[in-house]
Amino acid sequence: MSAVDDSTEPTPRRRRWSLQTRLIVAVVSMVSLILIAVGLATGTILGTILRENLDAQVQAATAEIRTNPDQTAADVLEASRQGAGTLLVMRTVGETTGAYIDDDHGVVSLGTDELVKIVNAIDYQGFSTIMVPGMGEYRVFVRAEPSGVFAVLGLPTTEVSATIARILTTVTLVTAGGLLLLAAAIAVIIRSSLRPLRAVADTATRVASLPMAHGDVSIGERVPESEADPDTEIGRVGAALNTLLDHVGESLTARQRNEERMRAFVADASHELRTPLASIRGYSELSLRALRVAPTAPETADNTEQALERIQAQSLRMTSLVEDLLLLARLDEGQELVYGSVDLSQLAIEAVGDARVAGPEHLWRLDVGEEPVVIAGDAARLHQVAANLLANARIHTPAGTTVTTTVAREDGSAVLRVHDDGPGVDPGIVDELFERFSRADRSRTRQTGGTGLGLSIADAIVKAHHGELTVDSRPGDTTFEMRLPIATEETESPEAS
Repeated sequence: MSAVDDSTEPTPRRRRWSLQTRLIVAVVSMVSLILIAVGLATGTILGTILRENLDAQVQAATAEIRTNPDQTAADVLEASRQGAGTLLVMRTVGETTGAYIDDDHGVVSLGTDELVKIVNAIDYQGFSTIMVPGMGEYRVFVRAEPSGVFAVLGLPTTEVSATIARILTTVTLVTAGGLLLLAAAIAVIIRSSLRPLRAVADTATRVASLPMAHGDVSIGERVPESEADPDTEIGRVGAALNTLLDHVGESLTARQRNEERMRAFVADASHELRTPLASIRGYSELSLRALRVAPTAPETADNTEQALERIQAQSLRMTSLVEDLLLLARLDEGQELVYGSVDLSQLAIEAVGDARVAGPEHLWRLDVGEEPVVIAGDAARLHQVAANLLANARIHTPAGTTVTTTVAREDGSAVLRVHDDGPGVDPGIVDELFERFSRADRSRTRQTGGTGLGLSIADAIVKAHHGELTVDSRPGDTTFEMRLPIATEETESPEAS
């Protein structure tokens, strides 16, 4: 028994027409229908007019012919002045005769069989269109006379048919030629109009092939400016794509910068934590070793006490570092702030008073003006910012440096400035001064103390208050500026607090 193969091959996907092809086919088809309709209508109208003219000619010729019962149709035609192709059939009481004028203007009599066919085909109520054997189609008119003679006069429709055929042929040829020219013109116009869209598609395809999952990604592909004209519909698509690529490129650059900062942050945090942990481990092992060798010796007790003191100091240092990192994380999440009404002038007075005690070798000056500067914020955190800026000026400037703290209102903002005439900030680290673990002292000896998180914490606190912390430094002139929005009645209300 043979196995049944249930597998089925996938149906090949039918290839769809491109937008350009669909537009060309649609336009040409619509114009073709219109031209064909116009041609048919024109032919019909002209045919009707020509047939009406032919009927008028037949009726006029019938009125001009004078028939006589004693004459035959041939005699009547010879006596008339009718043109070639004129047909006349006369029927009297006892005889039916017929004749026509040939191309040489000679009169030719019709035979009995021909007359019978003509008479049988005639409609005796006016105009008729009959087929004459060997002569073609005729338009005839029947006239009855008082003498008892029935005269049937007709003219050939050959000229009318030929004219209509020429008109239809001309319309067909002109229509076909016009459609070919239209298709070529439409193809050029549509291809030119869709060129910006093709440029957008090509750019998007090239960008889609770039690896963006990781690493340093740079998107240099852009839609050419000539194809991104914002004044056209398709050009706006190219301009929008360029704007999107600019935003994506900035996002990727920021992502790469954040990754680099994160790696540096992890490395710095690991280094900072490793040092106190190594000290704790070392002093712990030293104490254990001393206890195992001589647990009752007086030197062991002294060494153990000293080791525990060092362990406690390193633990406190590590705890401070972890708390600073936790504070930064919470500030990044929008937490850790308790808003209230804060007098920035009073805050500056208190911070400078604390700085005088901590740095008596410096000259401290204060300028807060006569009116208090009230803002909405977290008083404890803002005091931490001011204390950090003053401590930074005290630590990184030599003794005798003048540090001036100023509080003022400027352009609807509250401004606190800390200025010193010290040596200034190294230009190489000004751009990254507010980054985490950034130090003026690049070495790991920590001659100035601290972990490099002070200014980053201050910057995070100011940003959490929707403010800005900046620095302007040159030798002998360094200014840290904190700019915060002034409190309004809404922010000063109890609900806002």
